[in-house]
Amino acid sequence: MATIYYTATTLDGFLATPDNSLDWLFEVPGASEAESSVGDFVAGVGALAMGSTTYEWVLEHEQMMDHPEKWQEWYAERPTWVFSHRDLPLIPGADLRVTSDDVRSVHADMVAAAGEGDVWLMGGGDLVGQFDDAGLLDRVMVSVAPVTLGAGAPLLPRDIRSDRLTLTAVKQAGQFAELHYDVASKPST
Repeated sequence: MATIYYTATTLDGFLATPDNSLDWLFEVPGASEAESSVGDFVAGVGALAMGSTTYEWVLEHEQMMDHPEKWQEWYAERPTWVFSHRDLPLIPGADLRVTSDDVRSVHADMVAAAGEGDVWLMGGGDLVGQFDDAGLLDRVMVSVAPVTLGAGAPLLPRDIRSDRLTLTAVKQAGQFAELHYDVASKPST
């Protein structure tokens, strides 16, 4: 079991444009080839976590309130924690748990719910940074797209140096380069 940040990013390290658009991602030639490996990854996931911006993007982009069956097709019965300080609409039939608690206090519940599966941190970058701050981030798996945005939502707005990151895999999927890094705990000070 591992807590994994799995996402796509631009070459210059952004998850989304300043207005939270992911259109850049779907315009990349070969995006469907890169997407094909997501199913294999999701098969090993037992629980998910995401921030409110990620959740709201999924709601809007995939019209989840009108088509809640999409959630079931993609994530099945996996429990999902949405970190937010706001009330959010809940997708009918989805096991969603909205929380404003600190990641440390929620992580044990996520791991227990995941069983033998991994915990997938879908994003955003600041939420994942909170998991790293708490020493709870085990792996980063990122698909790098041949796109630069110049600004937007950063991949992981934290100072994580090479002494904590070990490259374990590099794969090409269409125009994407998928990089896997194990993340070591922060040294005690």
